[in-house]
Amino acid sequence: MTFRTRFAPSPTGPLHLGHAFSALTAFDMAQAAGGTFLLRIEDIDSTRSRPEWERQIHDDLRWLGLDWPEPALRQSDRLPAYRAALDSLWSQGLLYACSCSRRDIAEAASAPQEGAPLIGPDGPVYPGTCRGKPRSGPLPEGALRLDMARAMERLGPADITFTETGARTAPQVTARGMIDTVGDIVLSRRDFPGSYHLSVVLDDAAQQITHVIRGEDLFDATPIHVVLQRLMGLPTPGYHHHRLIRDEHGKRLAKRDDARALATYRAEGATPQDIRRLVGF
Repeated sequence: MTFRTRFAPSPTGPLHLGHAFSALTAFDMAQAAGGTFLLRIEDIDSTRSRPEWERQIHDDLRWLGLDWPEPALRQSDRLPAYRAALDSLWSQGLLYACSCSRRDIAEAASAPQEGAPLIGPDGPVYPGTCRGKPRSGPLPEGALRLDMARAMERLGPADITFTETGARTAPQVTARGMIDTVGDIVLSRRDFPGSYHLSVVLDDAAQQITHVIRGEDLFDATPIHVVLQRLMGLPTPGYHHHRLIRDEHGKRLAKRDDARALATYRAEGATPQDIRRLVGF
């Protein structure tokens, strides 16, 4: 199968050196394999996504020397696919509605009898407050969670394996570990019919991605994605989680760090070759 990978930024701020490193890593790996590099715009956060940031993403990547087939896939165009997947999981009894606020979850998770709240790859592990809600009838609006215990009963830990070629070693996944340390993740929110976990899995399958190349900060989320792939009968790509670009204090770069935005370097006269050197190529 032809090597296909993607770079999937969110148009919520300027691209910085960390984005450049990730995009260049994916592009160079695709070029070396004679494959295809794709751009995907993950505008799932409708409250923060802006058209001007989307245009800036295209400009910065073109300036770096990257190219991709047009048009780029945009998550906001994929709502019917996300809803269809939610309908399917709901009909199988694998989802339940959740009305808890973040404050409700924090208070329940930190109750004295619970001890210190457990933090998983999706944030505080959900204490199961709404797990007993009815699961019949049409797909409800609002937040929906995956019942991880039912999912693992359906699959078993032997199915939650993936190939990792990057900076980390693929973990040994157990059913109890997924239930206790990941928990019932959100698959749909009140303001968007799909979460990051659901949309990224469906979009990778739709774009026939064979290799997911991304930062190691997303490594712990990969078993979640493999669970969803197995539940929905989708292929599991290979994964390559690369090192992160950090500042002089060892902190991962963020979009609010304008000093390291690509647009700032461009305005100061930097070349694409300068950017490659700065990120360690």
